[in-house]
Amino acid sequence: MFARLPVILLGALLSVAACAQEQKDATASAPVAAEAGKNYFLIEPPQPTSSGDKIEVLEVFSYACVHCAHFQPYADEIKSKLPAYAQFEYLPAIFNDQWEAYARAFYCAQSLGVLDKTHQAVFNAVHRDHRPFRSFNDIAAFYGEQGVDSEKFTQLATSFEVQSKLARSKSLVPKLGVDGTPTIIINGKYRVTGASAGGYPQLVALVDYLVKKEHAAKSAK
Repeated sequence: MFARLPVILLGALLSVAACAQEQKDATASAPVAAEAGKNYFLIEPPQPTSSGDKIEVLEVFSYACVHCAHFQPYADEIKSKLPAYAQFEYLPAIFNDQWEAYARAFYCAQSLGVLDKTHQAVFNAVHRDHRPFRSFNDIAAFYGEQGVDSEKFTQLATSFEVQSKLARSKSLVPKLGVDGTPTIIINGKYRVTGASAGGYPQLVALVDYLVKKEHAAKSAK
């Protein structure tokens, strides 16, 4: 009987450890707080998305915003964790002429299909290397250094496509209730920031919660 005690105790300890791990995993996956009007905000009226049938997770940002640069690793984490029914997008905010130049560059890079290559590089140039970009031509020259066709890039800058996207951004950002960056919009319905979530790690968890909440609502229809 006494010989069996170590085995029994070991089994009990393993059971306790497993329960503790389950509780830890549940806590880690749950948002710290998810209260409407406090941690996230309803957008009234909801705004249309560009993600088709998928739930859109939209980061409103600017390359000129140091907070967006700090947030970028968390944006990458959000993208990596999104389920197949959701899609991550960027929307450059335009609060002044400098921000418009960066937004124009973003849309040029998007049109050329080089965002994956240049997105982090621009953040690094502006906020890590403190490179002086005094005009759009300075920004275009930097993209040329990244292997982007400078001539095509410059031509796109004033194209109907880019102009239309800039106009959409100027119109949409106020409708989303965005007054600072970075801000995350879930499916045109919910708005959340690092401050409202309680920090960027909590924001990642809150976005996951709201994506699943929206998916459940759509599935119930």
